[in-house]
Amino acid sequence: MKQKQLDELKDECKNCIACELGNTRTNIVFSDGNGNSAKAILIGEAPGENEDKTGIPFVGRAGKLLNEFLEKTGISRENDLYIINTVKCRPPKNRVPSDTEKKACEQYLLKQIEIVNPKILIFCGSTALKSFYTNKIPISKIRGEILELEIGGKIRKCIPIFHPSYLLRYHSLEEGSPRALMLKDLVKIKNLINDKK
Repeated sequence: MKQKQLDELKDECKNCIACELGNTRTNIVFSDGNGNSAKAILIGEAPGENEDKTGIPFVGRAGKLLNEFLEKTGISRENDLYIINTVKCRPPKNRVPSDTEKKACEQYLLKQIEIVNPKILIFCGSTALKSFYTNKIPISKIRGEILELEIGGKIRKCIPIFHPSYLLRYHSLEEGSPRALMLKDLVKIKNLINDKK
């Protein structure tokens, strides 16, 4: 059973001090959602203060906004998604994780992807996108596109979307606004999740 494998991996991760972040965390932030049968993995950047306290990804202001958008588009956080970050520990002052930190955490990230084996990977924000996609294209130019990338020895469908923390700066839902584009991308993801192929 997938969840048993993920639980074992989490226990291993709890003892990790492969980078400096292991010395400053309160909790590892391993995952949320449905490890057994999620059709999509959503990959964020890194835990923030609220995530470090709770051990759960996307629970701060950005997480609440993400939940609203998921609800509006009919995506179930509990059933449809498995939610992880590029690193499992909070970088000090919520800074972007370094390449060294991401590299140290990569074994857990790739193993989670391998175990869950989703139909689609969602790169939530530019840090997640850059972790897998080497072309230097801004997320604003590539969001919503289906990329086929080799990850962990397997070609996978991937979609970049805006990070909800970016959307906190914008409130308009007018056509072409960041929030409208986010809703459009999530509808596309919902259709891919439901596609029986």
